Parts: sequence; C-alpha cells; structure tokens
Amino acid sequence: MPRSRTLLLVVIIVAAAASRLIPHPPNFSPIGAIALLSGACFGMRGVAFLVPLAAMFLSDLALGLLRNDLSLGLHRLAPVVYGSFALIVCFGFWLRARRRPLPIAAATLASSVSFFVVTNFGVWAFGTYYPKTWEGLAACYVAAIPFFRNTLLGDAVYAALLFGTLALAEKLSPTLREAPAPR
Repeated sequence: MPRSRTLLLVVIIVAAAASRLIPHPPNFSPIGAIALLSGACFGMRGVAFLVPLAAMFLSDLALGLLRNDLSLGLHRLAPVVYGSFALIVCFGFWLRARRRPLPIAAATLASSVSFFVVTNFGVWAFGTYYPKTWEGLAACYVAAIPFFRNTLLGDAVYAALLFGTLALAEKLSPTLREAPAPR
C-alpha cells in the first residue's frame, strides 16, 4: 500500500477515534465504522484487527484521563466489546472487493446487529442484572433496544463519513487508489 494511502487512512481513523472525546449520545461511536474500514482497506490482517482495537483502547484511555476514571474502559465486558469489533473487521474483509454504497450499507447494518447481539448476550451471560433464563435473556435484549438506534445511527454516519472521505480522496488523487490485486 502506498505511504500516502496509509497516511490518509491513519488520519481518517485518528480523526474518527478522536470524535469519541466530544459529547455524543450513548452508543453513537465511530469504532464500528473504523473496524469496517480497517478490514476493507488494510492488506495485512493483523493490522486490520489492531487498528480499531487500538483506536478503542487509546480513546478509552483518553476518556478515562479526561473523566479521572482510572478503569480506562477496562471492565468485565471489555473482552466481549473488543471481540465484537474484531468480528466487525471480518465484515470489512468481505467489503474489500465490494466497496460500493449498497455493500457498505449492508455491512454496516450487519455490524450494528452483530454488536447488539454479541454485547447484550455478554451483558446477560456475565452480568448480574438479568436472571440466567430465557426470560432474562429476552429482557436483556428488550432493555437494550433503545441503545440499538444510536448504535445503528453512529455506525451509519461514521461509515458514510469514513468510506465517503476515502472515496473522495481517491477520486481527487488517483495515486491514493489501491492497486488491483495480482491475478
């Protein structure tokens, strides 16, 4: 990948991750879109996974320092949340050869739904708020529905901004385009 393209991706991702530091509704976050973009654009799989997880960790660190909260976002469900974002990187892998509006929208929706399903299952399985019954699991998912709206909106807005910025930059500067894969 050309250095200029890598630099552009880093700038886009750092700007999006920094947006977590400004006030926003609960679950309205850029990390899902960063995970999609990373999977879709970074050729090295390890980097594709590392980038969104590092963005999450570093922005959690900054938020913790700003709020004087030394837990730094590391809580009982952190592995579930980070695992959800790692799964979203895999949706980005699917996007690699399909970076057009409809597939991006489909992957964004799938990302939001998977985050909702996985993290709320984690709340039920590892938390103490709900009984470990089918009714408790259902109650957990029902209680989380209001947060799903913000997750979906955040993922959609940030995916449009991230993928749109990249597409615009590639259009304005063809040297930023990814080279076609050898056959």
